[in-house]
Amino acid sequence: MTDKTPNAGAAGRFTFPGSTISVNRMGYGAMQLAGPHVFGEPKNPDEARAVLREALSLGVDHIDTSDYYGPYVTNRLIRETLYPYPANLTIVSKVGAWRDDKGGWVLERSADFLRKSVEENLEHLGLDQMAIVNLRMGGPDDDIVTPMRAMRQMQDEGLIAHIGISTVDEKQLKAARDVAPIVCVQNHYNLVQRADEAMIEALAADGIAYVPYFPLGGFTPLQVEDLNTIAAELNETPQSVALAWLLQRSPNILLIPGTSSREHLRANIAAASLSLDAEHLRRLDALANAR
Repeated sequence: MTDKTPNAGAAGRFTFPGSTISVNRMGYGAMQLAGPHVFGEPKNPDEARAVLREALSLGVDHIDTSDYYGPYVTNRLIRETLYPYPANLTIVSKVGAWRDDKGGWVLERSADFLRKSVEENLEHLGLDQMAIVNLRMGGPDDDIVTPMRAMRQMQDEGLIAHIGISTVDEKQLKAARDVAPIVCVQNHYNLVQRADEAMIEALAADGIAYVPYFPLGGFTPLQVEDLNTIAAELNETPQSVALAWLLQRSPNILLIPGTSSREHLRANIAAASLSLDAEHLRRLDALANAR
């Protein structure tokens, strides 16, 4: 187990293309600050606030959130806990969905809805401009051009500084970039879910960030025997090894692992200091599509 004090900056920094925004590659995802299934209030609001404060004290300067986490819970907690925000803190939000009264996820990307979502994020976070907003798509058959035009309009008006996209394939990525510059892509990717290998390489060549969601498996945590074996050899947790592998996978990968526990937060951030040797990387690379 690494004996270094956890520090989000240990894995280096990334500057988003066409911007002055530079962040430590290890960030924090606020989704789990809401209640069970990302719905309702947290079980322990004091711990949720303590997690946010400790994240910043450990060098996190990039928080990923959305008004539909809760809904409205994580953004409220962020503002209550961290406002006025440090000058170096970048808050990234996501639009394109809402929650029904039973906690269901409902996708919507009309121009009016996207504008309302961005305006509500600004209000709830206490900001005049969102640094980055991700447009959340629902699948490869979804039209991305129409909602991207709405995002571009809000960027031109100054409500959004930069645009990212989420849950997209390469065709949608190209179509989105034809409408407006894209600074980051947020897709499902981790040690065993690697459909985006070619996309990551192409984005790295263009200096665009790739932000894997569910880096530890999400609602179904990674359970891979060979990963557990390698972690035991390194005297690390499987989660730390999986995060370290992502950071070494490509320099444009930014991580936003989420947790509602300070203990887990420290463990996640400590992974930024973990260096995997060539042999362990080879064995981890061989775990693609493992179950």
